Amino acid sequence: MPAIRNRRLRTLLAPPALLAATALVLTGCAGARAGEPADPEATTAAESCVDTSGDTIKVGFINSLSGTMAISETTVSRSLTMAAEEINAAGGVLDKQIEFVQEDGASDPATFAEKAEKLIQQDCVAAVFGGWTSASRKAMLPVFEANNSLLFYPVQYEGLEASENIYYSGATTNQQIVPALDYLVEQGAESLFLVGSDYVFPRTANKIITAYAEEHGIEILGEEYAPLGSTDFTTIANKVADSDADAVFNTLNGDSNVAFFAQYDSLGLDAETMPVMSVSIAEEEVPGVGLQYLEGQLVAWDYYQTVESPENEKFVSSFKAAYGDDAVTSDPMEAAYTSLYLWKNMVEAAESFATDDVNDAADGVTFDAPEGTVTVIGENNHITKTPRIGVINSEGLIDTVWETEEPVVPDPFLETYDWAEGIA
Repeated sequence: MPAIRNRRLRTLLAPPALLAATALVLTGCAGARAGEPADPEATTAAESCVDTSGDTIKVGFINSLSGTMAISETTVSRSLTMAAEEINAAGGVLDKQIEFVQEDGASDPATFAEKAEKLIQQDCVAAVFGGWTSASRKAMLPVFEANNSLLFYPVQYEGLEASENIYYSGATTNQQIVPALDYLVEQGAESLFLVGSDYVFPRTANKIITAYAEEHGIEILGEEYAPLGSTDFTTIANKVADSDADAVFNTLNGDSNVAFFAQYDSLGLDAETMPVMSVSIAEEEVPGVGLQYLEGQLVAWDYYQTVESPENEKFVSSFKAAYGDDAVTSDPMEAAYTSLYLWKNMVEAAESFATDDVNDAADGVTFDAPEGTVTVIGENNHITKTPRIGVINSEGLIDTVWETEEPVVPDPFLETYDWAEGIA
């Protein structure tokens, strides 16, 4: 598939516009599409200050090390650090050692945008790795487009976006949400209750889920949202229980899952009576939410610690060696680890750290990741991934119960699904 590189994607917001960025993440759901015509009024990209004259190259890590998302994002920072150390030990990137600058996004979209601008304009990094919520990504997107810099975003998301300045190493919709729905249908689910945090990803995901449900004869018995970080789920959990749905589709993020599952459990609900399919709970979150609530529950990702491969065995053992025997690996942190290696391979294919050169060389670049071999699709800056449905076991790890036979090509705008027409 040829890369589309003779374009600048439409800028969503003029930089720095942090207040406008915040407004966007609260209200916007659709993103820029690969191949859109350039906006004639878009601000010209700022000149890069990346220094390639020495024996080091700077990159930025931006993760929430504080706030409601720290429960999930701290481990992403650790996996990025491990990848950088491994790459340096093997000789670096184009014979340069990686020097990383860590910033705390503090679980706040405006802070992510502010720190991203600092990393690009003051720290002069060649690329930035991180973000978690779609709100954080959408706040950063105009910053990267305005500065013609690169963000590697490691988390599954709602799709409907493709930017020349973002590489999406997490799953898009047809690599997570659609397979999760396919699995529930295979298991006989005829009705769903939708629960999510009140921001871009859950609302867009549920719009897609509703369209899928209409096509497949699934009844949506309720759709409820709580503010990100909310700890009061009394009303929502009671509505879930009263619905008698066949399953719950959960797009809550962060420590809101702790309160939701505690309330869910208190009402006598469990994986047998009303299973929950979660798309933001991985191994890292299980202890925080509570294994007593999660054992037997369903999750949808593209990587689990239990994946059997030589690459994953090495990845897991290295992470435990670095952070302790009790440390667990999970999909977002594996996707972050993978993204740093993909950037390395893209830079070496380009023989350059310059954004435009890296973009020109990106299509078809591969990496034998712990999840399996992944390939960059230059047309939309996403990667091929293998969807897996898992069940949380008694040890807090996740066992694969269903997976695709081959990696799935990303379709962020769901163009291959008739039922999704009009969603983008």
